[in-house]
Amino acid sequence: MSTVITLERSNGIAVVTLNRPDKLNALNAEVLDALDDAFTSLASDADVRTVVITGAGPKAFAAGADISELHEQDAPSGKRFAERGQRVFNLIERLGKPVIAAVNGFALGGGCELAMACHMRFASTTARFGQPEINLGIIPGYGGTQRLPRLVGMAKAYELVLSGDMIDATQAHRLGLVNRLYAPEELVAQSVAFAEALAAKAPLALYACLEAVQAAGDVSGLEGLYMEASIFGRTCGTADFKEGTQAFLEKRTASWSGR
Repeated sequence: MSTVITLERSNGIAVVTLNRPDKLNALNAEVLDALDDAFTSLASDADVRTVVITGAGPKAFAAGADISELHEQDAPSGKRFAERGQRVFNLIERLGKPVIAAVNGFALGGGCELAMACHMRFASTTARFGQPEINLGIIPGYGGTQRLPRLVGMAKAYELVLSGDMIDATQAHRLGLVNRLYAPEELVAQSVAFAEALAAKAPLALYACLEAVQAAGDVSGLEGLYMEASIFGRTCGTADFKEGTQAFLEKRTASWSGR
């Protein structure tokens, strides 16, 4: 594993930490490669049920792309540059396991896009969010123009992308970009505790919930309802469903088998 990120596994939880605090955890090619390797590994690790991703140091989750690397792009290489980041972030979004971004500081540009690729965003009260790419003469390229409107609505997405303005954690929470706010010293522990609570739930149902909710952003309403019914039916055929309902009737804690 590259030193630009760290990966720790414990109690069904993986914690991925961006580890370039001297560069405010900026996303360069090496970081993207390391994230690709880490999440590919996590996708096939049956012992890992949920993932938390955060940034090293007190200042930044990820303060965007590495500008020195970005500056070298031209039109053809710029398209490949964007597609590379999109592939990695799509891997995170489609991991099949809940991923929580514990945003501990600046989440700007690619860093904000990385947070948005996660299923939930918990933030420190000192966190800051923004898509400032317009100030560099470009647009967000790692999915920001697509995920931001789904999270905050079209009008606010236009405002944030066109202005390049930064917003604080309270504003981000009010807009729906952030799920929960915590004091800086509590953020990671609270994020891991929530991840552990999810990891204790029926695993097949957990992954099915992700699949069904993600369909809402991919297909029409009628197609989504069809998919929901199909996924619901699939979960009704599992041993965990029988165990969960039986445990409820018997007023005891369910014991999940993942079957």
